[in-house]
Amino acid sequence: MKRSTIILLSLIGGFALLVFWGVGAYNRLVSLSESTESQWANVQSAYQRRADLIPNLIATVKGYADFEQETLKGVIEARSKATSVQVNADELTPERIAAFQKAQSELKGALSRLLVTVERYPDLKANQNFLALQSQLEGTENRINVERDRFNEQVRGFNSAVKRIPTSIVASIGGFESRGYFEAEGEAQEAPEVSFE
Repeated sequence: MKRSTIILLSLIGGFALLVFWGVGAYNRLVSLSESTESQWANVQSAYQRRADLIPNLIATVKGYADFEQETLKGVIEARSKATSVQVNADELTPERIAAFQKAQSELKGALSRLLVTVERYPDLKANQNFLALQSQLEGTENRINVERDRFNEQVRGFNSAVKRIPTSIVASIGGFESRGYFEAEGEAQEAPEVSFE
């Protein structure tokens, strides 16, 4: 075989290996992206479950005529705001995740204020419907935390692949960009003060 034929075959073989590697890297990024988007759907589902529980909770609490209307109004407004902030799976940028998280945190705060206010109403605290809804709400908050953790794990894997050389070249060509994480809420950064006085 001529030397020029060997060089040509080597170049063709090297190019074929490079193409196969590129296709494999692209397919891996697609799989990671799909996993991230699927996990985002799970996060949204958990938040939607919480949003769906709120009207039942409000209806149960409204039955108590002297209950603070301002507290109820705050929960209703926070729910409306939280459900209006939508993030599609293809726009999971840090800014969009932060806006979504902020709206959800405001709703969580309004619900916490509602539950604190309920403490002043012993009859309401003993109401079986309210107790069942409160239990479901607590379970849903746990699900939200689990799904957010799983989402962050998926995003970590995806972002690592997108940033790692040489896969980052394929990611750049394929239009894959880093995704945003859920971050600890502001009050979670500070340790609560405990006083036993």
